[in-house]
Amino acid sequence: MAVRIFGISMIVTVVSLVVAFLYGGVEALILCAILGILEVSLSFDNAVINATVLRRMSAFWQQIFLTVGILIAVFGMRLVFPLAIVWITAGLNPQQALDRALNPPADGAAYFPDGQPSYETALTDAHPQIAAFGGMFLMMLFLNFVFESREITWLSWLERPLARAGKLDQLAVVVASIALLLAAEFGPDDHAHTVLLAGVLGMITYIAVNGLGTLFEVEDGDSDPDTGPSGGPTELAKATGKAGFFLFLYLEVLDASFSFDGVIGAFAITSDPILIALGLGFIGAIFVRSITIFLVRKGTLSEYMYLEHGAHWAIGALAAILLVSISIHVNEIVTGLVGVLLIGAAFVSSISRRRRERDLQPVSVG
Repeated sequence: MAVRIFGISMIVTVVSLVVAFLYGGVEALILCAILGILEVSLSFDNAVINATVLRRMSAFWQQIFLTVGILIAVFGMRLVFPLAIVWITAGLNPQQALDRALNPPADGAAYFPDGQPSYETALTDAHPQIAAFGGMFLMMLFLNFVFESREITWLSWLERPLARAGKLDQLAVVVASIALLLAAEFGPDDHAHTVLLAGVLGMITYIAVNGLGTLFEVEDGDSDPDTGPSGGPTELAKATGKAGFFLFLYLEVLDASFSFDGVIGAFAITSDPILIALGLGFIGAIFVRSITIFLVRKGTLSEYMYLEHGAHWAIGALAAILLVSISIHVNEIVTGLVGVLLIGAAFVSSISRRRRERDLQPVSVG
């Protein structure tokens, strides 16, 4: 199974590295490989969360996410999105933005002789708005998870009190709003307004897409005998139709929010949009999709039940880092390590729980 799932990713990786070599020689090949590793290390928590949503979708919508979704992830977020930021902030048309991206100023200068910012500078200047939108979307996702009462808890000493506090209506919105106000207050003065606007848009996007998905899950589930008591789809009743469509939209926005730190972080390695698309998109994003498929097909989330908890805590950490990065630079290595450590700890805890449950099982006497 592993060979079948990861086979396409391996082929795409080899092809991407060959294209990078033909494009810019050995240096481009090395940079492309580094970007691919960066994306996978930063996005493992993304794969876990994707898997928790993907397993609720019908086979048709799973296939849409793995085909149309990968095109959006590769070309939309890793190539078009950075260029679009430059189009908007620098007042250039798409052709001019692409030309400036492929032909940076001499000696690595931040501005061209005509006073226009370089591709890297324009995208970096837009970081506060990007971080505010992505940070608030992920913050809402994290808070709605920890404020929800659930039978199985990982960090019980913390998750259970938070679940009790979550009985207060709209607590997630209140906490997220306070976090946004603090980020705007302590961020750069000239970006306070745009940070607030982008952050509110991130919250609205989460509430709208998540709410619509839940609404149509309930409507579809009302007439489905396999639906769980809450109205949402169980493992037998996969989300189809409108529910599947809104889950697909939810996954795409979620994937985009996870991509922000990787796209911005890539500029610490190279500002070449071709290499960023090859490394982050064709290698990194496709590998993350393969990991997602592997987790769904192997039933790993059911087998290691704390992985979902660890991934959500990693999301909370990433959301906080994005908001902090509006005013303070946070190294991308720190971002990646926090997620890996939290998911690793959840994985180890899951193994320990499985061993305890196995030891408690009665021994059958022949």
